[in-house]
Amino acid sequence: MSWVFYAVLSAVFAALTSVLAKIGIENVNSNLATAIRTVFVLVMAWGVVFLTGKQQGITDIGTKSWVFLGLSGIATGLSWLCYYKALQLGDASKVIPVDKLSVVIAVVLAIVILHEKLDWKTVLGGSLITAGTLVMVIGK
Repeated sequence: MSWVFYAVLSAVFAALTSVLAKIGIENVNSNLATAIRTVFVLVMAWGVVFLTGKQQGITDIGTKSWVFLGLSGIATGLSWLCYYKALQLGDASKVIPVDKLSVVIAVVLAIVILHEKLDWKTVLGGSLITAGTLVMVIGK
């Protein structure tokens, strides 16, 4: 069950990220704000690697992992750039739910690319997330 603990912490920190970002990008170019945020993420991530002594594992990483971690990093960067621009232009209460549609998109991709099983709970949950997003965004 340790994954649940970390998943909940991830959700809490993601929520803080959105609110803190909306405050922080006031009067700052969204691309510059993303770059500044990325520096902090980079320093923190490498700090954890060095504090836990895992830096020697870098030589054990295979080509496939490098390619897909790199592609994931590019996708993350593009997501952050778009997210910060959306936050700068729109209300956080609208942007955040639309951004969280990534859950539904990720589940669809997991089914298509990773061949994970689709069941009624996944369909229902994805439908509810999508419906909830529409309710939160439409009419505001």
